[in-house]
Amino acid sequence: MEKRVYNFSAGPSMLPLEVLERAQRELVCYPSCGMSVMEMSHRSKMFENILEQAKADLKELMHIPENYKILFLQGGGSTQFAMVPLNLMNKSNKADYVVTGQWAKKAAEEAKRYGTVNIAASSADTTFDRIPALDKSKFTPDADYFYITLNNTIYGTRWTELPDVGNVPLVGDMSSSILSQEIDITKFGLLYAGAQKNLGPAGVTVVIIRDDLLGNEMDFTPTMLKYSVHADNNSLYNTPPTYGIYFVGLVFDWVKRQGGVAAIQKRNEKKAGILYDFLDASSLFHGTVVKKDRSLMNAPFILPTEELNAKFIKEAEAQGFVNLKGHRTVGGMRASMYNAMPVEGVEKLVAFMEQFEKENG
Repeated sequence: MEKRVYNFSAGPSMLPLEVLERAQRELVCYPSCGMSVMEMSHRSKMFENILEQAKADLKELMHIPENYKILFLQGGGSTQFAMVPLNLMNKSNKADYVVTGQWAKKAAEEAKRYGTVNIAASSADTTFDRIPALDKSKFTPDADYFYITLNNTIYGTRWTELPDVGNVPLVGDMSSSILSQEIDITKFGLLYAGAQKNLGPAGVTVVIIRDDLLGNEMDFTPTMLKYSVHADNNSLYNTPPTYGIYFVGLVFDWVKRQGGVAAIQKRNEKKAGILYDFLDASSLFHGTVVKKDRSLMNAPFILPTEELNAKFIKEAEAQGFVNLKGHRTVGGMRASMYNAMPVEGVEKLVAFMEQFEKENG
């Protein structure tokens, strides 16, 4: 097999090697089935078992109570920008959004097409380098929901404490941090995540929604964009992304075998600590995020000049550390350290950064 690199991409991103190898073994013939999961009818007993196992494992991993439904949908996180207001913005036709990055901004823009959006707080004025302080007087008391992006992939910030929104349903985009740390699902009315960062290949989106939020969608909501339709049909209203569901199921099983989300969180804190400790001590490399709001998943950092940034990215790639180029709105570098990134990947990156500093400092 060709040598695998350390892939620090923000997504699609690194997946656990043993999961990839298991999928490889089962690619042509799923056990006792004589065919690939890709060839399986979504109505077959065999696929139903795969789907139910994935749901049961996610329920166990995230401690999801009985009054929530787990849906496996298509269209990525970006389709959720429309599905959320279409299904939830239905009483006062108002919602609060906290804009902490590009994805939250896009979600708020999309929601404006269906109702009144109040930007309760934003960190745009400091290029999203922090989670903004909240002022409750800026909240809409009768909002249909309150929307946050839990981890900001591009800017490397995360919510370390959830906002207190009273009886207003809290909606969270957890695309880049699902299963990376313990979270109290009961604080949310709805949580969703695109798979391509922490769960599996692009193509499946997980939605966890509280039962009381189902069935109140706007009249003109397309059938395929109604949560209630997918909930009533157990995510089988149409042909779902069957292989994607199979694959995230393998990842759920892998997380369980690592000791669950609490064990994964410890490992993620260790990885982030190794990198941030180096950045804090370095005279050449600098992190771009306010310390208290630093993400466990995505760490942006910069060097003093564009030339050094380019040199670092090029030399890192030659050493097998790939996809470290930062997002164009931040520049510099970004190391994404999702669940599948081993501790040694971050240790080796930091060792390379130390060496680079010696040679270029």
